[in-house]
Amino acid sequence: CEHHILPFFGVAHVAYIPKNKIVGLSKLARVVDLYANQFQNQERITTQIAERISTELDPIGCGVILKAQHLCMCMRGVKKHDCYTVTSKLMGSIKDNTDARKEFLRLAQ
Repeated sequence: CEHHILPFFGVAHVAYIPKNKIVGLSKLARVVDLYANQFQNQERITTQIAERISTELDPIGCGVILKAQHLCMCMRGVKKHDCYTVTSKLMGSIKDNTDARKEFLRLAQ
């Protein structure tokens, strides 16, 4: 976390609906790692992952959800354990199409 110079960790849910290009699953994990291993905040990482997938693959739709536990919440200040921050970025048909959005959100649970 760039605000408190403490790490946060969690899971990333990434989905895209291909138009012309598809990519191997390891490439999606690499995109997540590319941005997650930088010194920054969760909101920015979420947006950067979605925008990179959208730019590189030009999909019909793209969705990213990050759920992370921030050590700044556990170790300092309020000292709350087992609390998570969830951020999302939905683009294209995953944002605009109700059925596609519901399916992505259901699968990400």
